[in-house]
Amino acid sequence: MRSFDFAPLYRSTVGFDQLANMMDRVLSNEVGQSSYPPYNIEKTAEDAYRISIAVAGFSADDLSIEVKENALVVTARKADDDDDSKTYLHRGIATRAFERRFHLADHVRVTGASHADGMLHIDLEREIPEALKPRRIQIARADQPQIEKDVVDAKAVN
Repeated sequence: MRSFDFAPLYRSTVGFDQLANMMDRVLSNEVGQSSYPPYNIEKTAEDAYRISIAVAGFSADDLSIEVKENALVVTARKADDDDDSKTYLHRGIATRAFERRFHLADHVRVTGASHADGMLHIDLEREIPEALKPRRIQIARADQPQIEKDVVDAKAVN
């Protein structure tokens, strides 16, 4: 396993702690990450995404989706069926309980979820707040009188 020292990043930047923590988390979880259940992450539009998880054998009641602290957590717990009464010659469909975590970027929210044909689809959208959107600043010209903000012309009051 590789180990990276993020000390230079901490010394020369302010406010990028989350980035370094995320890199640390990704590098440390890489070894023990389970591949069950398989999933896809696709970009459906400029600011829209979809996570599709193969959940064969699970009903919508067995699945749970929760968002907390920029983390999307999908869990599945199979209701206890009376498996003792069944005799399997081959059991290849895995219906074991799982928990799958996805770390969401700031301003990404879940807009919906659907369960069909053994697939769980979770739709996400990035919503950029007005304060963070680019805005055009008007440049004042030298030949136009410049009015300072929050200053009232004395002639207009009298």
